[in-house]
Amino acid sequence: YYADVKAEDGKFMAVCAPYRGSLATAEYDDENAKVQQKWADDFAMWIPNNLKPCICRIPTTHTSMTAALIANTTAIKGVFQKVSAQFAKAYKRKAFLHHYKGDGLDETEMQEADKTLRDLITEYQDKQDAEPDIA
Repeated sequence: YYADVKAEDGKFMAVCAPYRGSLATAEYDDENAKVQQKWADDFAMWIPNNLKPCICRIPTTHTSMTAALIANTTAIKGVFQKVSAQFAKAYKRKAFLHHYKGDGLDETEMQEADKTLRDLITEYQDKQDAEPDIA
């Protein structure tokens, strides 16, 4: 199952940018500065220094240089919304519930899990809409 997450649908809260291979530190710093400038509107303004780069001088066996971007973005709430909607449809019909009850899961635990997921969606939305406190 692949998550169809579009970065433009949310804000980046934390980002790790690991590089592998022979890369000059100045080049590395320049690339990270470009990313932060290009995507400035897509970063949560209330989290300072939320791009953490790292470098490993040893390249992978197949290429001389690689880079990746690992991010915690509020856009993931879209995946959680899909899961919540699918769960609501199945739970409404009591579909597959007997399998979970047979394994010892109580129906109230299913309701609690659904509420927890909806709370998580709300929390991600709140984080996306948050503005920095300027005092």
